[in-house]
Amino acid sequence: MRTQTLLLGQTFVADGNPFLEPWQEVIHINSAGALLIEDGMIRAVGNRNDLLCDHPQAQVQDYGTHLICPGFVDAHVHYPQTAIIASWGKQLIDWLNSYTFPEEMRLANPDYARQIAARYLDLALDHGTTTMCSYTTIHAHSVDAFFDAAATRGLRSVAGKTCMDRNAPDGLRDTAQSAYDDSKALLTRWHGQGRATYAITPRFSPTSTPDQLSALGALWAEHPDCPMQTHLSEQPDEIAWVRDLFSNARDYLDTYEMHGLLGPRAILGHAIHLEPREIDRITESGAALIHCPTSNTFIGSGLMDVAGLAARQIPLGLATDTGGGSSFSMLRTMAAAYEIAQLRGTALHPAQLIWLATAGSARSLHLHEKIGRLAPGYEADLTILDLASTPAIAQRAGQARSVWEVLFPTLMMGDDRAIADVWIAGHRHAASSG
Repeated sequence: MRTQTLLLGQTFVADGNPFLEPWQEVIHINSAGALLIEDGMIRAVGNRNDLLCDHPQAQVQDYGTHLICPGFVDAHVHYPQTAIIASWGKQLIDWLNSYTFPEEMRLANPDYARQIAARYLDLALDHGTTTMCSYTTIHAHSVDAFFDAAATRGLRSVAGKTCMDRNAPDGLRDTAQSAYDDSKALLTRWHGQGRATYAITPRFSPTSTPDQLSALGALWAEHPDCPMQTHLSEQPDEIAWVRDLFSNARDYLDTYEMHGLLGPRAILGHAIHLEPREIDRITESGAALIHCPTSNTFIGSGLMDVAGLAARQIPLGLATDTGGGSSFSMLRTMAAAYEIAQLRGTALHPAQLIWLATAGSARSLHLHEKIGRLAPGYEADLTILDLASTPAIAQRAGQARSVWEVLFPTLMMGDDRAIADVWIAGHRHAASSG
């Protein structure tokens, strides 16, 4: 007989997009909820008494008043930057030159790449993240290190070789041909193997020549089921640099589109300072935009218009942007997203914040039929939240008048102490803080 596990607790259930429909109609917390896990999959979601009655043979894990959520999905990270997170710096270009590029050169050593990949994934797991979409370095073995470490932990993961053939130090540049060849070989090795997805990955237009962008566009045309990830319109100085480098482009987005790097599986990080034409083309293309709020404030990039872009029905995800972002925690990232939206005149509801960190990010990665929801047929990647993990959070939750007021302090003040448990493909992973 197959082993069934029944988890009891409060359950976060999403049946739609709370940015396009009233959140009250599509997001619900069942205070007497339960879900059934079998063979790594969610088989049933419902009321605890009903599922206990229907599945008396199941092993039971009772989480009491803890909230059972889909595992957090971090849609834009740089695992090679793990060791330099929270480094003092100025803005984007200075930060890249001072910290990012020197650290990425260290990953030329395969042993160091494996060490950092393991460290990053363990930190992410301790913060409740069960899927991540990562950049690597130009070194092919940095991709192998990440996917190997993710497979060892059973994680669903997305990554690709970061391609750069100009405006980077010696030792961190490839060529148009080697970017194509290495990416194709890695794609063949990893894409669709286990829980791995390969993402074609030009870092951003300033570090790729038109020839390299075209080569990667050609590779994407050959493998359109792969995602393509890159950066877009993070800072004004960056945009001015792009304008100088690509004088024939209409705007920053056009530097990708003219080389075949825009489409429904494009994943575009930051997207803060967009022109109206760019927003129109992103909408038409079906590309996803990834909000990196702690990074955008830490490096002084600006305030993404989440509500305005969501209203255009553009797929949106949420991300820590480790290590330009200042935290490994998606809870802290949700708090920063709330604060940025407030500065733009919108108070995001907690239902919208958790949706961004789960179903929204899963949709941006085209994994929304596999992860990001508590629903039958989805993979059992789960994060269990203790909604009273610290005295400060507990005292505020104790004054709450609704379940959302109980949850909100954890989103604003929670950290790894709030992660009571993590489940990966139906297997319990004991968080170091739990």
